[in-house]
Amino acid sequence: MVRQVWDSWGGVLTVWALAVPMLIAGAALVFRWRVRHGRSPEQALRHTAAEAGILGATLPWVWMILTPADGERHVILVPLLDLFETITEASANTVVQVTANTVLFLPLGFLLPLRFPRWSGVLRMTLLGAALSATLEIAQYVLDLGRYSSIDDVLMNAAGAGLGAVLARRHSARRESSYSARILARIG
Repeated sequence: MVRQVWDSWGGVLTVWALAVPMLIAGAALVFRWRVRHGRSPEQALRHTAAEAGILGATLPWVWMILTPADGERHVILVPLLDLFETITEASANTVVQVTANTVLFLPLGFLLPLRFPRWSGVLRMTLLGAALSATLEIAQYVLDLGRYSSIDDVLMNAAGAGLGAVLARRHSARRESSYSARILARIG
């Protein structure tokens, strides 16, 4: 399975590994710039880390989705049909497909509400994940990349974005609870 992943995505993984240090360096520069221009260090760090995380955790997956494959262009519009066939296949490909499709927009669903609190909300992130995923599936078909364009991919991608929003909500609640406890300790 590792060999199959490397053969298919080795180039993307190599570029991503080389890009991470540049992304971190760029994020450090943006953080410093924001602090120098009046943002609190906490806000500058939160915004910059969220933006860098969205880029670093989402773009490689999008690149993989839009990479041509040796296959035929096909559309599956019946919900759960493709997922059922993938699951009943019960191979390493099943794990890769289901996990990758669910994880694709999880970082976006988690980090976008942390960066833009008005975007918080599980439904909002799920719908955004569905819209972005549908756009990518349509692009796969229109660009004739030799891939299946499946409604199930849209559903799994949207579920991942929604799951990310649930995790963001739990993180924010925990952070606010910790902040409130610190304030109460200072008062008391």
